[in-house]
Amino acid sequence: MKNTVLISLIIPVYGVEPYIGGFARSAFGQSYSHIQYIFVNDGTKDRSMEIVKDILEKEYPNRKEQVVFVDKENAGLPAARRTGLDYVKGDYVYNVDSDDWLSSDTVAKIVAAIKETESEIVYFNYVKEYANRSKIKREYAYSTAEKKKYIRDMFNHKAYGTLCNKCIKYSLYAGNELFYPRYGYAEDCCMSVQLVGIAKSIAYINEDIYHYRKSNPNAMTRQGAKKRKREYAMNFLALYEKYREVPADENPVVTILDDILIRAGWYSVCYNLGLFKEYSYLAKAVRKTKLKMNSEVPVLFQLLLKFITLFK
Repeated sequence: MKNTVLISLIIPVYGVEPYIGGFARSAFGQSYSHIQYIFVNDGTKDRSMEIVKDILEKEYPNRKEQVVFVDKENAGLPAARRTGLDYVKGDYVYNVDSDDWLSSDTVAKIVAAIKETESEIVYFNYVKEYANRSKIKREYAYSTAEKKKYIRDMFNHKAYGTLCNKCIKYSLYAGNELFYPRYGYAEDCCMSVQLVGIAKSIAYINEDIYHYRKSNPNAMTRQGAKKRKREYAMNFLALYEKYREVPADENPVVTILDDILIRAGWYSVCYNLGLFKEYSYLAKAVRKTKLKMNSEVPVLFQLLLKFITLFK
């Protein structure tokens, strides 16, 4: 492992004017020096980008050579993150959200773990920040040998599929044909399961170093339930279509294919999403799934779903 590890932060920006100042100061004020900042302006209509540039100019001029500003038409969070990858110069990529904030030594602690373990993915705890309280979301220390369990747990909400609590070696993006989700909701989990699946090594550090804001009324998690469930199902059905012909022993992502079908079918029934009409294979594929323990959909409901698909 080389002495200097360059970390590239990919930071999509859209509609975060009330919060971007706090984020920018937390990012530019990191105790670690070797950081590339990639701000992707996803066609924001407010003053978010002006605020970042003003803070950079007046408060952190020493960081100016490390910052890249990218302007693009609005296309949503997944497209903004993918655009950011085109500008990465770092050894590792860290995707963060511009309405959140970092602890002052977030990147320093990540780099220390990278140097100690030489892992391709380093993941950690994060803190949900509500208006009047904070709640630590603590991860489980999965070993590299437990990647299948980690992937299933992320998909079934027993581990965190977020990208903001993972720093990922750039070569995992550049050297593999990944599926990049189209829709915003759960796009990070779609990417996380793939990246963990192809990583040769993962490491956990028990540090609470990312602060995830839950008080933003415009956040994606505040969308209506039907829209969120539909985007979740469609992102993962596209992932299923990419991996369904992959041999079971070739990539650990295959371990969640039945889970994807069950979840999509159950969401379609519960939220009247019409997915059985849109995906002609879905009903038959659901009937062929094995009953899955530790699924978000209880086994009894899986049986009920299989019965319902007889009429689809």
